[in-house]
Amino acid sequence: MSSHPFRLGRLAGATLAAAGAVFIAVQINHPPLTLELVGTREFVLRESAKIVMAGLALTGITTLTVWHGRRFGLFGRLSAALFGAGYLAMLCVQTIAALVLPAIAATSPDYVRSVLAAAKGGQAATDIGGIQVLLTLSGIGYLVGGLLFGIALFRAGVVARWAGALLAVATTSTVALAVLPEFFARVLAIPTGIAFLGIGWSAWRAATRPPADVTDGVRVAEGVR
Repeated sequence: MSSHPFRLGRLAGATLAAAGAVFIAVQINHPPLTLELVGTREFVLRESAKIVMAGLALTGITTLTVWHGRRFGLFGRLSAALFGAGYLAMLCVQTIAALVLPAIAATSPDYVRSVLAAAKGGQAATDIGGIQVLLTLSGIGYLVGGLLFGIALFRAGVVARWAGALLAVATTSTVALAVLPEFFARVLAIPTGIAFLGIGWSAWRAATRPPADVTDGVRVAEGVR
């Protein structure tokens, strides 16, 4: 029997767990998003870490879906596509933040302030063009996609059920940020990171089980639900 499906499972597990770890780490002592922060090395390092996190998450979501596509069904595949699209948009936003914003902070401060305001869920004072579209897609993909993908994982039982449930709850809880201070954005991100760690760990565990645990060419995630 080919080990290719199980290599996909190990890749999904490793990348999702790594994404969760980076997601949690980058929230620690995260300063407020201000124009003054944009010009610092810390801003570039944190945004670069978020680029890595988004790339890892996108890879993990994609490989986990390919690995368990049949068990996910149409609902699971569509929810994964939406969640993955959210992280793809996030990857684009973080790349712009790390590479472009520091370069124009001194010459176009109003534009940078508007981007930061929009990134925090506020209203941009000036037209920020396509970045607003990316932020909207990222928000919808993260919130709605995270809810649906968490439900799909819970239903399919291919990873720890608690992790799928936590992902659904953690991503949708961000709607509260509309009325909460920026600090809570860091706090509410931690459960999502834990959910990714749980999903990644259980996917890795299922992919490294003995061949006796294989059903229809896919390892069954019993014992990690």
